[in-house]
Amino acid sequence: MTKWKWGLALLCSLPAWAQIPQDQAQTLAQLSGLTEQQVQDAMAGVEKNQKILDAIATPWEAKPWYQYRPIFITPERLKKGLAFWRANEALLQQAEAQYQVPAAVIVAIIGVETYYGAHMGTYPVRDALYTLGFYYPARGAFFTKELGQYLKLAQQQGWQQSPLGSYAGAMGMGQFIPSSYQHYAVDFDGDGKRDLFASNADAIGSVANYFHEHGWQMGEPVLAGATVKGKAPLTDGLELDTTLGALAKAGVSPAIAMDGATPAKLFAFEQKDGTDYQVAFHNFYVITRYNRSPLYARAVWTLAQQLEHAHGK
Repeated sequence: MTKWKWGLALLCSLPAWAQIPQDQAQTLAQLSGLTEQQVQDAMAGVEKNQKILDAIATPWEAKPWYQYRPIFITPERLKKGLAFWRANEALLQQAEAQYQVPAAVIVAIIGVETYYGAHMGTYPVRDALYTLGFYYPARGAFFTKELGQYLKLAQQQGWQQSPLGSYAGAMGMGQFIPSSYQHYAVDFDGDGKRDLFASNADAIGSVANYFHEHGWQMGEPVLAGATVKGKAPLTDGLELDTTLGALAKAGVSPAIAMDGATPAKLFAFEQKDGTDYQVAFHNFYVITRYNRSPLYARAVWTLAQQLEHAHGK
């Protein structure tokens, strides 16, 4: 008897409190492709977690840059990152060559996300996604879909219980949400499994694949400091909605010389003593596909530059 059939047999003896409402089970069955009984079995005992709702209400990305930066850019994180790079040198060289994504960026992502695998989360992924899917109306539809993806993934991976992850349901060394795990995780060590928790190879290859699939351009710029004369031409969103030429006409002078037709966008980062203007390029936008925050993208790129410099010494 398979573990899923065994679980279904146990379902009959589960008390009512251990089951989720029927309408929730029906929704998740449609999203996951599982039966309602399989969903009830997988979700047995799940409960809303108020700590998760509190956490998502106060994200680090709400901080100004001068407070956000010290969270991730520290001598200790740089030292640990250099050690991780040297311990996985061959894997990182292979990933860089295969996916055309710099090793420094791969290491920086894993460093910012989980301190190189040391802190992969404390919340059961299933419970986090359930809480946000059904009790966080602002983004309930998104997290409910992710919970459906998680249930499918859990069946495929043979997880006996929910792995631990972030309050937003991200998991593994690179903190992939279930849909990203499904679409971008790779078996980089060739053992027949995609393990983002215990396999450095799979984690490294999967982060590289994610960036490759989102269009990273090897050797192209990411971010450049800029001076601004007059009113800064700031716009909402993350998309590159202007060009270097248009920015120049608006009084923006980046510390880089490129064709005026190059897509770009001006960002303002709050410092203690004023505003730090930066011109972002395509690769910066790619980093924001991992986490839709300019603060996050700049932290990753800053750490990647530090790692590149330290590794090259």
